[in-house]
Amino acid sequence: MDIEMFLTPGLGDATWLVASDGEAALIDPQRDVARFLQAADQRGWRITHVLETHVHNDYVSGAMEVRAATGAELVVPARGGYRFPHRAADEGAAVALGGIQLVAMATPGHTPEHLAWQVIGDADGTPDAVFTGGSLLVGSAGRTDLLGPDRTAALTDDQFRSLRRLARLPDQVRVLPTHGAGSFCTAGPASSGRESTMGGERAMNELLQTVQTARFQKLLLGGLGRWPAYYGHMAEINRTGAPLLRGPRTPTPLPAAIVAELRERGAWIVDARDRWTFAAGHVPGSIHVEATDSFASWVGSVVPFGAPIVLVLGPERMDIAGDLVVDLSRIGYDAVVGVLDGGVEAWAAAGGELASQTMLALAGVAPRLAGSDQVRVLDVRQPTEWREGTIPGSTTIFLGDLPGRVRELDPGTTWLVMCRSGMRAAIGGSILAAAGLRTEVVGAGGVPDVLAQRATELPATHGR
Repeated sequence: MDIEMFLTPGLGDATWLVASDGEAALIDPQRDVARFLQAADQRGWRITHVLETHVHNDYVSGAMEVRAATGAELVVPARGGYRFPHRAADEGAAVALGGIQLVAMATPGHTPEHLAWQVIGDADGTPDAVFTGGSLLVGSAGRTDLLGPDRTAALTDDQFRSLRRLARLPDQVRVLPTHGAGSFCTAGPASSGRESTMGGERAMNELLQTVQTARFQKLLLGGLGRWPAYYGHMAEINRTGAPLLRGPRTPTPLPAAIVAELRERGAWIVDARDRWTFAAGHVPGSIHVEATDSFASWVGSVVPFGAPIVLVLGPERMDIAGDLVVDLSRIGYDAVVGVLDGGVEAWAAAGGELASQTMLALAGVAPRLAGSDQVRVLDVRQPTEWREGTIPGSTTIFLGDLPGRVRELDPGTTWLVMCRSGMRAAIGGSILAAAGLRTEVVGAGGVPDVLAQRATELPATHGR
């Protein structure tokens, strides 16, 4: 038996490929399936099955792509409400794969239909590994609030029972989850490790150690952050079956005149350059989302689902445009019209106006706040981060809510946009600027640094 992992860092998820005697199955594949197909082909494996652990809320499944490319059978949870041809599986369902079997365990909690898949190679039925999807994670578990507050309590109780059941597996069983560090589907911080053993989880995962349901509920639900807005569209796409991409798409280079026309017709200009280069000059009205691993998640937080998008990159970074299109396709953002040919330099050369953004150093925050009553901090961090402290007098709006709440902000105020590191603040600053508000962005460091500095200054102040 061979097991390989394919990590998608930006979404915090793993796809697993398991093979035996030349036959292979993919568990929870993402939509950019070429990497899985290539790996299987290089090893001489034939992909015969795709297994899903649950209806995914954080990405578009690649199941349809794999079937189109290989003819693989799609084996999905029977209670998932899938509306494409498939083999429905529930408790005890088995999939033969070479010399092993993949056997389903009903593990509701993260979602109602959730299955874990045991890998059984011995005649005595002892599993060697278990693909736990969004149930048991390394050091954590899948969150249970994605279907809304009316179902959270029941799903949390289900998750408690499912984890107890998984915990009865032998110590040596490998734990191979889909969600992990960096995923918004985790309940609180997950370990950076991508796999574990059942013995290891019993020893270090507090959610497995607690036997009181009230304590479990507090641990699981107490530190939940907000998830990206695009989550609201994923389940329906995955139940229906995503449109086929049939391979990566190369974004079309667009001249400045066409980009200007598209902007007038409602296209979103997403500038993926670094925040300081963006601040120096950009297409007016652009939304800035830096091309990091989390690019797609933040686009999916602030750009409406299905909106046409034009990408902006520096001329020296045009080679990553295709990668960004792949990132966006993983969350169903397929309407990337193209990329501004030649970047903002070409825009300016064609007579286009450039806007700029004021970037503020941490040392400048205190003087700006002390110098005018018309300057205020806008803190765009997660609500869970606000609990750790906020700057007195600041306004708190989670970044994902900002597009819908920007009209609440006083247009006569200059807003100092802050987060923890500067990346989210730069996104927020671009949203405010596009709405015509006066903004300054703290581009490196953020609220915790200001609070820590104030804390160190307090003793000296009291001593005078």
